[in-house]
This record gives sequence, C-alpha cells and structure tokens, in this order.
Amino acid sequence: MATKRMVIIATQAGEDPERATIPFVMANAALASDTDVTVILQTTGVFLGVKDYAEHVRAEAFPPLNDLMRDFSELGGKLLVCAPCVKSRGIGEAELIAGARIIAAATVIAETTSADASLVY
Repeated sequence: MATKRMVIIATQAGEDPERATIPFVMANAALASDTDVTVILQTTGVFLGVKDYAEHVRAEAFPPLNDLMRDFSELGGKLLVCAPCVKSRGIGEAELIAGARIIAAATVIAETTSADASLVY
C-alpha cells in the first residue's frame, strides 16, 4: 500500500500536447515510486478522458499519450473528470474512457486537501 498521495490537475488537451502529456509522465513516475495518484481533468483537459482522443495527441520527445494513459490505468491511477467542464462541452459519461469518473467541486477540494502533494498543468 502506498504511503503518499498525489493529485495532478490537467487543464490542457490537444491544443498543447506537451502540457497534456506531462501530467501522465509525472503520474506514472509517482505510481512507480509507491505513491497513490489521482489525475483530475479540468477545462479543455477533459477531452483527454474521451475514448480514443489521446491517440491523436503527441508531444515531441515524449512517449505517446495514449500509452502513458494506459500505463496510468494499469498502475492503479485514478482518473476524475470535472462535471461542469464535460457538460459545457457536450461530453456524456458514455463517451469517457473506462475508469474515468465524473466529479464536482467538492471532490476536487477533498482530493487536493487530503493529498501530500499536488501539481497543476
């Protein structure tokens, strides 16, 4: 069982491939270091939670985002998606990747205040 908890908030998607990719690089590094990690997708970052979207996001000098997100899931990372952000973009729950959970502000606050560390991209 991990002894530390980290929350990473991702606010970018295909419009900035590097800023969309780095949260999952950091998340996987933390998971490999015995840290529980939750990634919260907000603003345009919610598009990363849409099925097949990450296949088309590629940042130079980084592994493919789709591979990083798959590894994140397999390593036990938790993916949360902002409810108002998906609603305003017309994204339905059925469009999200397996394991993604739609949450509201209270959950974001609870996750970040109970974490040992947080990062925002």
